[in-house]
Amino acid sequence: MIPEIEKASSATIKAYQEAELKKLLQYLNTHSSYYKRLFKSENINLNSINTLEDLTRIPTTTKEDLQRYNDDFICVPRHDIIDYVTTSGTLGEPVTFALTDNDLKRLAHNEAISFACAGVKKADVIQLMTTIDRRFMAGLAYFLGARELGAGIIRVGNGIPELQWDSIKKFKPTYIIAVPSFLLKLIEYAEQHHIDLNNSGVKGAICIGESLREQDFSLNILSKKIKDKWDIDLFSTYASTEMNTAFTECEAQQGGHHHPELIIIEILDENNAPVKAGEPGELTISTLGVEGMPLLRFKTGDIVTAHTEACSCGRNTTRLGPVIGRKKQMIKYKGTTLYPPAMHNILNDFNAIDSYVIEISHNNIGTDEILLKIATNNATEEFLQKIKDHFRAKLRVLPKIEFCDKKELQKLQFPKMSRKPVLVIDRRE
Repeated sequence: MIPEIEKASSATIKAYQEAELKKLLQYLNTHSSYYKRLFKSENINLNSINTLEDLTRIPTTTKEDLQRYNDDFICVPRHDIIDYVTTSGTLGEPVTFALTDNDLKRLAHNEAISFACAGVKKADVIQLMTTIDRRFMAGLAYFLGARELGAGIIRVGNGIPELQWDSIKKFKPTYIIAVPSFLLKLIEYAEQHHIDLNNSGVKGAICIGESLREQDFSLNILSKKIKDKWDIDLFSTYASTEMNTAFTECEAQQGGHHHPELIIIEILDENNAPVKAGEPGELTISTLGVEGMPLLRFKTGDIVTAHTEACSCGRNTTRLGPVIGRKKQMIKYKGTTLYPPAMHNILNDFNAIDSYVIEISHNNIGTDEILLKIATNNATEEFLQKIKDHFRAKLRVLPKIEFCDKKELQKLQFPKMSRKPVLVIDRRE
């Protein structure tokens, strides 16, 4: 189930996207209060935007723009809105997205071809271990995508290993959708209750919310720990509410494939100029085919590297490597630049760490400080020293570390109305 445009030549894909870009610009100029105002204030002649390279003439859109002018981005009358979703609000106030019936069909198509990219077929059954309620787009997208693909789906929701295993034994899913760290909890429960992991019938996991790979696509510590116990295929997927689109790995597992019929991507530097090939930058997107709330040159805040060499799966599309970090969560610490994912990878190396939160703040001279709050049953000086040594060896810097009560840490990880655990708390101004 590979769309023909994804197998086309780079030149054909580019020409297709340029034609779709012109449709997007006209749609925004007709229906979007925000973009109509932007085009007028910046004196942008839309007839002069003919190529993807011409996009740089248009200012970018930021999360702050969405927060400040949320309703001005909505392009349809209220009676055409079928579903309302909100962003998770990880880095500020949540933003409302309004979806029309056609947007839901587009969302289903996106997820169906993304599932197919990971090898899911009509005969498969998927167990959904994420929420489908609480205005969460991803759970809804997975359900609609499985339905379009014709695969079965078991809507269990997040957490509760006992219920997950009961469902696995009862309904025999072949794929599961989960946050990777939760797979470790499933493994732990299986071992405690003498469940044969590798005789469960599960052959693959589509993983969300946490990285599985290093920048060279080798398995990171988290995924190695999963694979050491449970012999299943692990597929990374990268998506966001703003994109209405997913980048999912194929069987080659060399990055998430771009769907050029659904989204235009740019990788930009600090000056909003395209980076050189192979260099990391901020993913910036323009959505194609969205009716309710399309976006133009929206800066996602995620730092990624694009890969354009041919893929063995037959798709001729750009692939995105693992997210290096969120631009706003970049930390300058004792002369070193780092992002939270680097610390996740180190902390995941310790089985004795039950949970953790990374707090970033400014000290009294305005430079960055890092405090790791860790819950463990082994709160000893010896274990603390092991963690410190590991950080020095891997990152060459040592954050402050303190052991915390597990229940207190859970309050930080799951604030009111949260839909997923909060692992990074940024207290900087």
